[in-house]
Amino acid sequence: MITIPEAVEGIVRASPFLDEALALGIVNLSALARLIKADVERAAMKKVQDGAVIIALNRLRRRVGSRARRQRSVFKRAPELTVRSNLVELTYASSERMFARRKTLLERHGGRANVFLTVTQGIRETTIVAGRELREPIQAIFKGERLIDKIDGLSSVTVLLPSGTAAVPGVYHYILKTLAWEGVNIVEVVSTLNELTIVLSDRDIDRAFSLIKRLF
Repeated sequence: MITIPEAVEGIVRASPFLDEALALGIVNLSALARLIKADVERAAMKKVQDGAVIIALNRLRRRVGSRARRQRSVFKRAPELTVRSNLVELTYASSERMFARRKTLLERHGGRANVFLTVTQGIRETTIVAGRELREPIQAIFKGERLIDKIDGLSSVTVLLPSGTAAVPGVYHYILKTLAWEGVNIVEVVSTLNELTIVLSDRDIDRAFSLIKRLF
């Protein structure tokens, strides 16, 4: 059996934007408590009073508000944003030859100036996001491998993150939630320690850039 605060937190977490609304203080706690009361009772397996749910919501609001302030405070100034266009994504199924082919790709094209190239190895597949000019060379290097999907017409925006963000929970969420809220579809996310690259359709890049820039 879980407690009322645990039940309330679980319900809020299940809603993509409810915690953000709580952090901003734009939610009527009494109305929300009445709305989720039945779900809280099912999770807690007992009858609960509206007041108990309101108290749990209020405590949760203070906690998520503090977390949101910490995420914003990481950015002392607006981060550098870099936009790249004319990108393509190719995803191949993993195989015994994949390591050698990735090595060949990086040796031939990884060090070229002004060339966009990222290679992400998953458990069952490898995804390559690259400038469109590399599409033919990539397909030649990976000839014989099973191509899972190829997506053309992509662009990216890269956010240069301040040092230390790896130790702050929710920094990626702080950026990505804005795109989700506005209905901007994210095709791919690639990151290093201090860079977050978001790959999107060409038609979404201008709006995504404006939304991210407005955050800061």
